[in-house]
Amino acid sequence: MLEKALRGSKGYWVWLLALLAVIGVGFGVYLRQLNFGLGITGMSRDVSWGFYIAQFTFLVGVAASAVMLVIPYYLHDYKKFGKITVLGEFLAVSSVIMCLLFIIADLGQPMRLFNVLIHPTPYSMLFWDMIVLNGYLLLNIVIGWNVLDAERNDVPPPQWVKPLIYLSIPWAISIHTVTAFLYCGLPGRGFWLTAVLAPRFLASAFAAGPAFLILLAFIVRKFANYDVGREQIQTLAKIVTYGAIANIFFFLCEVFVAVYSQIPEHTAHLQYLFFGLEGHGVLVPWMWTSIFLMITAIILLVIPAARKNEAVLGVACVAIFVGIWIDKGLGMISGGFIPNPLHHVREYVPTVPEIMITIAIYATGFLILTILYKVVVGVKQETGE
Repeated sequence: MLEKALRGSKGYWVWLLALLAVIGVGFGVYLRQLNFGLGITGMSRDVSWGFYIAQFTFLVGVAASAVMLVIPYYLHDYKKFGKITVLGEFLAVSSVIMCLLFIIADLGQPMRLFNVLIHPTPYSMLFWDMIVLNGYLLLNIVIGWNVLDAERNDVPPPQWVKPLIYLSIPWAISIHTVTAFLYCGLPGRGFWLTAVLAPRFLASAFAAGPAFLILLAFIVRKFANYDVGREQIQTLAKIVTYGAIANIFFFLCEVFVAVYSQIPEHTAHLQYLFFGLEGHGVLVPWMWTSIFLMITAIILLVIPAARKNEAVLGVACVAIFVGIWIDKGLGMISGGFIPNPLHHVREYVPTVPEIMITIAIYATGFLILTILYKVVVGVKQETGE
């Protein structure tokens, strides 16, 4: 099936070459980081996890969102998702690969990655994160590829795939739960020390992931002449709506606990993020923009007439995706480190090299996603689906 990715229009090849160019520039900057060290980033003693880990956290959610297609299609026999489920699984594949690349970038020296294997520590959340992420990547590659191959040959998927499909459902939940445990297991960080962090992560994942998938469905329809179906998109839009509302609800729960308790370890982080602290507030406009985007999108999505208008739906999906990216990709990690446990404010701003390496990793993900989607669309069109 991979040969289908080797045939395409001029626009397809220009897009791939543009992505390769971005990757090449970013890789050059990464080599400089490899030589110089993490000193070229904005990270410091006080903020030891920065832009790379923030992107990792956000993309784990995008990857986990594939379960919102797998559950209706395989558990509830919602056959109409058959046109889009493999797209969701391959979105998970590219997202997990980007997650792994962000971890490698954050380590500074990639050889440090092997310490997790050479010195496995079951008490470490990183150890379990490695297992669930790599396992989820393998599951989605095997399931997606075999189901697509079966569709191409007009035969049922092999029987041994079915247990893997069922296994992938709790596995998807586990990858974002373990990611949340990386943070809420740290007692010195009041911003993350909350039992609703994992549910909040999952809620935001089930909003941002399907929202991005809807946008991808629009792109595939326009440029590859493959329509996943209006009803399927509307069903996904309802999932986005519920996920976005749950995400805002969990956020308000955390605000209530922090404000009502008036415990400085909890209130200081929110104060820094939304109002600034000790004259520092580089993230304040970003965080209010995030809230505005998410609230606006929810209003648009809960109105049936607006949701059914695909132009409005596209705007709402962009707003949800960007709003949650700001929340998790900018505020969530920095907000946990600022102020530090001694209540000193040391702000963090990603540097230009950090941003260039990040863009290159995103380009790598889009390159993989484009190739995989080219194969899927080619098979679907071949089978006349």
